[in-house]
Amino acid sequence: MKGIILAGGSGSRLYPVTKVYSKQLTLIYDKPLIYYPLSMLMLGGIKDILIISNKETIPLYKQLFDSGSQLGLNIEYAIQAAPNGIAEAFIIGEKFISSDCVTLVLGDNIFYGNLEFFYKALKKNVNATIFGYQVNDPERYGVIEFDGDGNALSIEEKPAKPKSNYAVPGIYIYDNEVVSISKNLKPSARGELEITDVNREYLKGGKLKVEKIGRGVAWLDTGTPEALLQAANFFGVIEQRQGLKVGCVEEIAFRMSFISRDKFGKLINLIPKSSYRNYLERILNDN
Repeated sequence: MKGIILAGGSGSRLYPVTKVYSKQLTLIYDKPLIYYPLSMLMLGGIKDILIISNKETIPLYKQLFDSGSQLGLNIEYAIQAAPNGIAEAFIIGEKFISSDCVTLVLGDNIFYGNLEFFYKALKKNVNATIFGYQVNDPERYGVIEFDGDGNALSIEEKPAKPKSNYAVPGIYIYDNEVVSISKNLKPSARGELEITDVNREYLKGGKLKVEKIGRGVAWLDTGTPEALLQAANFFGVIEQRQGLKVGCVEEIAFRMSFISRDKFGKLINLIPKSSYRNYLERILNDN
């Protein structure tokens, strides 16, 4: 299984910060936003990861992660020249995906809580798996319509009259067919290759599975200044109460055995003196 983080987009709602750098580099409490989707892929056991962004931001991601080897990962980078839609990620990443399956996570989506719904889906996926998350404002998202037995009937993108309260969050699991499906899509009215159209193709062929995400899982879409502030406050409270960090990629690499104890110690020594380093030293000493 390969992983893709789509960390591009114009970020117009976060102007003027996004005039300088990608919104996925903005701070969510004590770490960049991109650490959170990256940590989710890592916790799913995915080591081969492609980060897609614009040409101005890719050098910053390379500075942040390099090849990923220090985390036991293989991180590659690719440029999306313009925000041409989520589905374009599979065309850009065709060589990276090769003959494998792929999981795509949007770089501004954060999931927190019991993530077994995701880990189980990774193991069970045959063709395509997407997720349904109950929201109060479904008209802002892709919306899934279900029949009485919980099977998906349709998916609509930002409908004026939603047929359910279940939105499709920004994480998707596909087999290798997603590349050819994406290459045959036609741009939507807004000029983008829509991920909803990819999902419709799988649904039309009876190959789409939709897993409903239950209570106890927080899905944070950090596309506005208000949402960024809420996410930062949310994780600040959790980390201060528990004394445990969320989305700490160095800790995850160690606990997932992507890197050895010795390599973890050497990685910590490269981090300047800070509360972040103090935390990792505590993890090392406790283990």
